[in-house]
Amino acid sequence: MTIDTRNPATGEQLESYAELTESEIETKLAKAADRYADWRQSDYKTRTDLLASIADAFESRSEELGRQITLEMGKTFASAKAEAEKCATAFRFYAENGPALLEDQPWERADGKVYTRYLPMGPVLAVMPWNFPLWQAVRFLAPTIMAGNVGLLKHASVTMGCAELIDQVLRDAGAPEGLFQNLVIKSDAVAAIVEDDRIVAATLTGSEGAGSAVAETAGKCLKKMVLELGGSDPFIVMPSADIADAAEKAVKARIQNTGQSCICGKRMIVHADVYDSFMDKFRAGMKAVKWGDPFDENTDMGPLSSFDQRDTVLEQIEKVRQTDATVEFGGEAVDDDGAFMDAGIISGMTTDNPLMEEELFGPVAMVFKAKDADDAIRIANASPYGLGSAVFTQDEGEQQRFANEIESGMTAFNQVLASMPEAPFGGIKRSGYGRELSAFGLHEFMNAKTVFAS
Repeated sequence: MTIDTRNPATGEQLESYAELTESEIETKLAKAADRYADWRQSDYKTRTDLLASIADAFESRSEELGRQITLEMGKTFASAKAEAEKCATAFRFYAENGPALLEDQPWERADGKVYTRYLPMGPVLAVMPWNFPLWQAVRFLAPTIMAGNVGLLKHASVTMGCAELIDQVLRDAGAPEGLFQNLVIKSDAVAAIVEDDRIVAATLTGSEGAGSAVAETAGKCLKKMVLELGGSDPFIVMPSADIADAAEKAVKARIQNTGQSCICGKRMIVHADVYDSFMDKFRAGMKAVKWGDPFDENTDMGPLSSFDQRDTVLEQIEKVRQTDATVEFGGEAVDDDGAFMDAGIISGMTTDNPLMEEELFGPVAMVFKAKDADDAIRIANASPYGLGSAVFTQDEGEQQRFANEIESGMTAFNQVLASMPEAPFGGIKRSGYGRELSAFGLHEFMNAKTVFAS
């Protein structure tokens, strides 16, 4: 059996990858266990030198890496190249800060010395999605290397070439054999790997359904997981906001990666006092969005990642048409050869709309009108998801209230929410649990051992 990749901009097949057999999977698991026995004993300098070398490789090969992203899932080449360069920042962050983040943590005790020591645990399985095919993998991989663990990656089928290229770049940068391995497998092979005694933990970024299935398996085996699942992220605009700036950033948030970003604004919640002025600017901005060839520097957004993904979004929008909400414009297929659709707006949304229970993973914004701050918070928290959020207000009191009361793992003020190596990343509610990046992500799959010294 093979895993075939396809260019979503043209529909043309790219490559075929032979699925691993059971014996080949066994070989990779054995290799991971063997490498871990060695790598866990490595000193911090060995780890940080490797991380720095990998960072350099991602920077020097950013065009090659970006091109692979664009070919496989349709992201604009400029954004894809930027993603590769961003990956370098994560490797470099842990290269520069990892040893300090792993220092023993002392605790006050009257009758003796007590401290926490962070120790590696073993091979970690990562199940990663297609929307940020390098960055999602690197969020797990960089801290895994620094921790003294080893990693195995089950990537999305549509971006299997990206996964293979990550493997190649790491080996070329000096990673020892078995430190990181790409697994050319489909989802039905994941459970058996999670159940294997050599795997100590798993991390998954993806759909709620995928996360639930893998978490169930991990739970039966008493293995830790980190889950970063979907989001229906609120983007709140209050009267004190710079309305022109908020509208511009709302467009950016909604069309980023052709609307296929877990943390960018999907539900625009606009205070009634500025609703009309915001919407005038937001409509104009969304109507001006140019779809097309992702390699064309004048293109704002490329195709969706696949025809299946586009069909899913179109089906969601069709269901909205059966409600009281209004599809003002856009949200339609625009090319028979590629998985393109145009940017759009759905207004008149209410919290009882069935779409509130789903993540709309495409370039179409849902717009809500809020009476006041209380109402904005109510609408924001009505979603079962709790990943990211953004609030546009210049009022410091409002900022503190929104920071405290919005049910999400992250909140950004007067800016489009973005992940970065220095800050923890993750959600609550049906958006998952655990954290990636920063010290939090480094410690997730480590044994925080308490030591009572004599």
